[in-house]
Amino acid sequence: MDCLFCSIIKGDIPSTKVYEDETVYAFKDINPMAPVHVLIVPKKHLSSINDVTQENSGVIAHIYEVAAKLAKELGISESGYRVVSNCGADAGQTVFHLHFHLLGGKKLNVTMC
Repeated sequence: MDCLFCSIIKGDIPSTKVYEDETVYAFKDINPMAPVHVLIVPKKHLSSINDVTQENSGVIAHIYEVAAKLAKELGISESGYRVVSNCGADAGQTVFHLHFHLLGGKKLNVTMC
C-alpha cells in the first residue's frame, strides 16, 4: 500500500509532529487553512470513516480526546476550534487515510465545512 500518511507515521516522509502516542500521530498541515491546522491520524490505516466498525471505533473517541488536549496546548480551546473529517472524494478527501483536521486561531468561515 502506498499511503502518504502511513509514510509520515513511519518517518519516511518528514513532518512537524505535535503529538504521538501508541494509537495516533498528529502533525502540522503543510498547507494550513488557519493559524492552527493540525492533522490527527490513527496509526492503523483506515481509508475513511466508512472503515470505522464496532471493533475499531474507540480510535475515534481517542482522536477527539487528543483534539481537545491539543486545542488547549495550542491556545485555541477558549476561543473556539473546528474538528473536520472528510469522507470520500466528493467531500474533499484527498488522502485516503482517515484523518481529522484541527483548525483554529481565527474566526473560521461558517461555509468552510
